[in-house]
Amino acid sequence: MANLRDVQLRMRAVRQTLQVTKAMNLIATSKLRKGRRVLEDTEPFFTRIQKSMYDLLSCVGQVDSAYFPRAGAGAGSTAPPHSAVLVITSDKGLAGGYNANVCRRAAALCETLRNPLLIIIGAVGCRHFARSPYKTLESISFKSRLPDLDDAKSITDYLTSQYLWGIFQEAHIVYTHMYSAVKTAPEARQIVPLDAGKLQEEIARSGGEKRVELRFEYEPSAKAVFDALAPFYIKGVVYGALVEAYASEQNARMAAMDEASKNAQKMLEELQLHYNRVRQASITQEVTEIVSGSAALLE
Repeated sequence: MANLRDVQLRMRAVRQTLQVTKAMNLIATSKLRKGRRVLEDTEPFFTRIQKSMYDLLSCVGQVDSAYFPRAGAGAGSTAPPHSAVLVITSDKGLAGGYNANVCRRAAALCETLRNPLLIIIGAVGCRHFARSPYKTLESISFKSRLPDLDDAKSITDYLTSQYLWGIFQEAHIVYTHMYSAVKTAPEARQIVPLDAGKLQEEIARSGGEKRVELRFEYEPSAKAVFDALAPFYIKGVVYGALVEAYASEQNARMAAMDEASKNAQKMLEELQLHYNRVRQASITQEVTEIVSGSAALLE
């Protein structure tokens, strides 16, 4: 009977786990739907800014701007050159390999950079890189909510100010790119300094037409227009990465909870079969004892 009770307790625990995984699956599905809707709404705006930035970069020529590679933010500084890496992870786990893949991609990028400084978004990433040899410049948490434009602006202002002050000479962002509902992968891209060639590749990779070099007249000057538009472009990159990472996280969590629910259901079926066998054996033993006792009395 003790064995039968143990099986009952295990079945109860699996049922409770199954309820939790199904609830988390529904929540993740709802958040994923919201994240993808926001991503689809912001994509045309970001694509337009991306193309405008390429048009500017392809014709500004020798404009003296700090956003160009040769400007070398902090070139007059005696401090060693640093590179900033903005890593976007989640504040919660139970999302399969989502966080592990991002952290692995960020670590691989850091190995190729000089004196990397980390700016980490998400509690999981903070805990992971606390044990790494790389220094953390700043840590940010959104408390598992969908980031908005104000969040992207604050991160962009921090990145550009540190870059222009010469704290680091280049900045990269590592996030999870959502190709489709069944395919996500960590991706790294350079934020600053800006490069027309890389921007052209990104436009082509996103499905846009190849941009041709155009000539424009700028008022009051090309440098003024470029320096005014560059922060908006960087904010668009950061905001797009934040929303895409959020949608990818919910997609990974939905898939993980769906798989966990299937495993729990399978385990419950196996336990139910085991319970029936144990119960049948217990009943058979009781009947045998009763028959044996009756036979002994008749003798």
